[in-house]
Amino acid sequence: MTNIDSLTLEVADTTAAERFYADAFGLTTQLRFREKQQPSTGFRGYTLSLIVAQPADVDSLMATALEAGATTLKPAAKSLWGYGGAVQAPDGAIWTLATSSKKNTGPATREIGSIVLLLGVQDILASKKFYVDHGLTVGKSFGRMYVEFEGGTGPVKLALYRRKALAKQAGVAPEGTGAHRIAVNSAAPFTDPDGFAWEVATTQSLDA
Repeated sequence: MTNIDSLTLEVADTTAAERFYADAFGLTTQLRFREKQQPSTGFRGYTLSLIVAQPADVDSLMATALEAGATTLKPAAKSLWGYGGAVQAPDGAIWTLATSSKKNTGPATREIGSIVLLLGVQDILASKKFYVDHGLTVGKSFGRMYVEFEGGTGPVKLALYRRKALAKQAGVAPEGTGAHRIAVNSAAPFTDPDGFAWEVATTQSLDA
């Protein structure tokens, strides 16, 4: 099993990014930051999802994200699968806040059940095989539509989705060029078929 220990986001200001994610979502050790090095325009080909227990938690996290400087991409609303919305952080990363529940069972706890890195890929089956060959175990798979891998002991789960469908889900256009501006921190360094880099995390990733 290849566990995801954390994620590194390339940002313009590492101190501001640390403050935003702590204030918006209460995320600290799950994320690392480094000053951006490569240009990127439009959709970066991925989204990050915070899965919570109930709509009240979605609303609470969305409210603090907006207060901290995020912008709304999709207002929180009910859907066939549950309740959720999407925001874009000041650094450009897209975050989906979601729950499978449509009703509240109590006050918001803001407890995050899981963090999911959703990669928008060109060929689901090829990327699925690539990651299985690199030690990940498939948890759910829906043909050429969606693949979710077991999370192991790491704080972040990995899933694959078609790029255009992922952009639509996030409420943005699918076009984009340049770097993804994200790195997956794990024990094994490699680059996947869509250019997403896995790196061995070091203290240098915490540049401030």
